[in-house]
Amino acid sequence: MGELAELIKSERVALADFLETLTAEEWATPSLCDEWRVQDVAAHLSFAPVAPGREMLGGILRYGLRVDKASAELSKKWAERGPAEIVRQLRANAAAGTKPAIVPEIATLVDTVIHTLDIRVPLGKPRTVPAEVFGPVADFSVTTKWPMTISVGGSARKRLRGLELVAEDYDWSYGEGARVSASGSAVLRVLNGRRVGRSELTGPGADQLYATLPKG
Repeated sequence: MGELAELIKSERVALADFLETLTAEEWATPSLCDEWRVQDVAAHLSFAPVAPGREMLGGILRYGLRVDKASAELSKKWAERGPAEIVRQLRANAAAGTKPAIVPEIATLVDTVIHTLDIRVPLGKPRTVPAEVFGPVADFSVTTKWPMTISVGGSARKRLRGLELVAEDYDWSYGEGARVSASGSAVLRVLNGRRVGRSELTGPGADQLYATLPKG
């Protein structure tokens, strides 16, 4: 197993361990993904890698080629299998190294890390992303091109035009211009089109960056 595969496995196992600690109320908590509960996000991570191609394609066609809508509805369907089955499948994926056939391996790591934030941040239960994981995830997120940018609200590079984004707790930065500093968690959320509080951003470029992010 290569280094990247090991990182994916460790992040999946860490998430599975965390999910096993959640109460029924926490499983039902709204995530950072609009209209997705924690249980829906976890189901997406567990079952999207093993879903038959015809099921994925059928969902995309059913919702008029709206990939986000199809993904949301399929995830809600998979979530009906319940927390125990979701965790079981996530552990099986970790052990087997399962990933969707049409995405690069690094995208599986990014998906796991970002969706873990989607789950943990609303629950108020943060976890520090390991440095060896943060770098590859941030680098891939900032360079992602269409069509993979559809699900994150557009290109991170465009969002950061004229700005320098700096992760306060990691040796990582991107861009040139007015500086914006934030925690590693906030940086990854910025790069992936998630909500970030204005108080999480500091520096002369903070207002400009905040204006480009989703609210709610």
